[in-house]
Amino acid sequence: MTWRAALLLAAGALTLPAWPSPLAGVLVMTGAVLLLVVLDRALAVPPSAVTATRDGDRAVRLGGTATVVLHLGNTSGRPLRAQVRDAWVPSAGARPDVPPTRPVRVEPGRSVALPSRLTPTRRGDRPAVALTVRSLGPLGLGFRQRSERPATPPWTLRVLPRFDSRRHLPEKLSRLRVIDGTQVTRGRGQGTEFDTLREYVVGDDVRSIDWRASARRADVLVRTWRPERDRRLVCVLDTGRTSAIRVGDEPRLDTAIDAALLLTALAARAGDRVDLLAADTAVRATVTGTGRPALLPRLVHALAPLQPALVETDFDLIAGELLRRQRQRSLVVLFTALEAGALSAGLLPVLPRLAARHRVLIAATHDPVLTTLTTAVPARPGDAYAAAAGWRALAERDRIRTALGRHGVLVVDAPAGRLAPTLADTYLRLKSQAQL
Repeated sequence: MTWRAALLLAAGALTLPAWPSPLAGVLVMTGAVLLLVVLDRALAVPPSAVTATRDGDRAVRLGGTATVVLHLGNTSGRPLRAQVRDAWVPSAGARPDVPPTRPVRVEPGRSVALPSRLTPTRRGDRPAVALTVRSLGPLGLGFRQRSERPATPPWTLRVLPRFDSRRHLPEKLSRLRVIDGTQVTRGRGQGTEFDTLREYVVGDDVRSIDWRASARRADVLVRTWRPERDRRLVCVLDTGRTSAIRVGDEPRLDTAIDAALLLTALAARAGDRVDLLAADTAVRATVTGTGRPALLPRLVHALAPLQPALVETDFDLIAGELLRRQRQRSLVVLFTALEAGALSAGLLPVLPRLAARHRVLIAATHDPVLTTLTTAVPARPGDAYAAAAGWRALAERDRIRTALGRHGVLVVDAPAGRLAPTLADTYLRLKSQAQL
């Protein structure tokens, strides 16, 4: 029974004073309305005659808007008037063009398109949850509704990482071109590759003069060197409990993903092989660097559903996976937190055998609130305790950084908004010095 039936009953109640017996009037009017409701419900299109399919966008970047269209079909011989509620998970941010309260009319044997605009608020897979179709009768007094018919057409929208750091990519690629071609690497740097011979100009290192080639040409020629290509880079994402901590406006894992995407795009353009491993107590995602032109899209789709796990990270598992998968010396970039408890008990014991084969770099973000606590003038007694806690946290970070340095580990510690460009600058510096 719909609101129209209730309104019809209310209108009939106004005529009760005209009836000889009010009780008889109530029974007659109620029976008449119920009869109309039953008849109207019988004339409504059965749910089994309603079909539903979907098409539209399968993926969208976080912050963007996707469109998914629901096609509602009517296979019966009567016109379909229905209220449609297409429910998604709340974080999908679905906004249907047709509100659920507005009836939709579908002619016999036809279908109608009902688009929905989705603006997700979280990264990951956002599925359609339920489709409810309420088939109304011709008078709008009764309806038929079954949750399982029509079945909800399966559809999942994958929300990709925002990748805000891509705005730094043109500037980093410009520096890469300078390192890789325009700017000459002075001398025979270890691990560099011979490029070409050119004429000597003022300012060139005399140690780079090729005397034999100069004697043949009767001119002074110098050798130019370029950084090695086809180096190996492994990005390791710690998806344990420390990755769930919010630093600034987003979780630490999202900051790490953004920095890993910029580093991957830069390294792929530099001709290096990039692999990715995400793990905590189990391996959550792996991407190999084969097929470099399609590496970044594959990486983006692999990282999209990644979520922090509230468990302690098993660094012994990560070290074992790296040593098993990467037999050639590589630059291992570990995105984790500089927390004394997690690293002292987990990473430091396995670091010697990992650093013996690979070059290890720790990429971490720090909360600028700690710096604010230690620099602000205490106004209340509680502020002094907060400042002391901030100093202690910073001292623990310095102690961990010193312990990592004893194993030859590089540490990039930057605020959340600066981690991606700072890490890219460190990679370019190592690339130019042939230290990958």
